[in-house]
Amino acid sequence: MALVEAEKRAETLFDEIEKRNLVRPGRTEREIEQEIYQIALEQFGVEKHWHKRIVRAGANTLTLAADNPPIRDIAADDIVYVDLGPVFEDWEADLGRTYVLGDHPGGSLVEALPVVFDRVQAHYHASPEITGEDLYAFAEKASEEAGWRFGGVIAGHLVSEFAHAHIPGDKNLNRIMPGNDKRMRDPDELGRERHWILEIHLVEPNSSYGGFYERLL
Repeated sequence: MALVEAEKRAETLFDEIEKRNLVRPGRTEREIEQEIYQIALEQFGVEKHWHKRIVRAGANTLTLAADNPPIRDIAADDIVYVDLGPVFEDWEADLGRTYVLGDHPGGSLVEALPVVFDRVQAHYHASPEITGEDLYAFAEKASEEAGWRFGGVIAGHLVSEFAHAHIPGDKNLNRIMPGNDKRMRDPDELGRERHWILEIHLVEPNSSYGGFYERLL
């Protein structure tokens, strides 16, 4: 499937980010975002990104994708999440990962992110009639049972051939969120199968930092 291939290529982009050690102390979030753009363009031929490249550090890891917090410098002991939305040959990818630097205490949260993801994903695949609001509620429950707070106002969204944002109809029905009582496996307004991204945004119980992880559901 083209979406799976797009995700694999986005994973390779993340591998390059890690290989080049882009996420390191002394750099600003914006500098890293700009360098990711250049690597995506020069090495992977990515000219389109269906959403802005997002790098958030420290207190900014509590913010959502739609927020525009003040740009931070990466500290020696820090937590940083990276959210990418590259478009590969007109197919969207959406991946998010979180990194712990130095002696920041967020290591257990970062370890919990894929574990909670897997639990929510398994629940989705075991529940053919599940709605967007049902899966959001389960994501909240799974996060709390793992010892964290769920920090997102949504738990994911549609992903498709660029640009899924132009699919007609109520946009909230294209998101995993409270109030979306539509079955996630129902076709879209054009009768096509829908494919979903699952977002897990965990927040430390005292709301001092957070972490983010996402990929295809």
